Amino acid sequence: MDLFGYDFMMRALLGALIIGLAAPSLGVYLVQRRLSLIGDGIGHVALTGVGVGLLLHQSPVVTAVIVSVAGAVGVELIRQRGRTSGDLALALLFYGGIAGGVVLVGLSDDSSNANLMQYLFGSLVTTSPQDIVVITVLGVAVLTAMLAFRPAFFAVCNDEEYARVSGLPVGALNLLLAITTAVTVTIAMRTVGLLLVSALMVVPVAAAQQVTRGFRSTMGAAMAIGFGAAGSGVVVSAEIDTAPGATTVVLALAAFLAVTVGSAGWRALRRRARPPHEVEPPDVVLREDEAPMAGNPGR
Repeated sequence: MDLFGYDFMMRALLGALIIGLAAPSLGVYLVQRRLSLIGDGIGHVALTGVGVGLLLHQSPVVTAVIVSVAGAVGVELIRQRGRTSGDLALALLFYGGIAGGVVLVGLSDDSSNANLMQYLFGSLVTTSPQDIVVITVLGVAVLTAMLAFRPAFFAVCNDEEYARVSGLPVGALNLLLAITTAVTVTIAMRTVGLLLVSALMVVPVAAAQQVTRGFRSTMGAAMAIGFGAAGSGVVVSAEIDTAPGATTVVLALAAFLAVTVGSAGWRALRRRARPPHEVEPPDVVLREDEAPMAGNPGR
């Protein structure tokens, strides 16, 4: 029987592919800023939004978007203007979000463990037509913002002081990045779950860094890896009856491992084939498409 002949499986595949593109397109900026774990913090806050939605009998996706955006903006404002450091604000987000979410879900009429698990670890096959509309609209909006504002985001993430001196609205750009992070985390909870959402933001970027040198090429490769892992995760999970979110993350990690081993082997072959006195010329960073990613090992 062809499972993809059912509407719910087609919705699952569409939602996964949208998140597979949007999450790495945002994650490349978070990795550049060394904020790879911020998705976990916002994911915990989104759980509070889920609890609000269940308690008020509203769409948990919509309420999670609202609550997580408010939390992300609050953390960014604290980081910019408050006396609390960014990592401490993120820790408060972690603990307050998960505690509030568990309490509110427990107070709601629908407080079963199965209901909570589908948000923590993803449950694509239960995605309703209304949910897929929200995921599609917000996912396309995030992807459009990441591509349209790429030069400005790159400048802020690479050197915030230089961007400010250059006249860019650094505060507004940081808030926009925080908001899009919250939106991405929330819509991705149906794909990989709130506890695994950061993996889909970070792992494709980490894999792409092994074989690319510039920011633009890393972004494109990460989106391709995320798209492939998300689509393959749905197909494989349907075939072997596993959780789609966890399967997607496992496939993304497998891609990272394969790319890392392959690129290391390729570099070793190149060094062995190079004449003894040949020296690689140093890298010269001139433009955005040539600037290396933070933590990029190069080739």
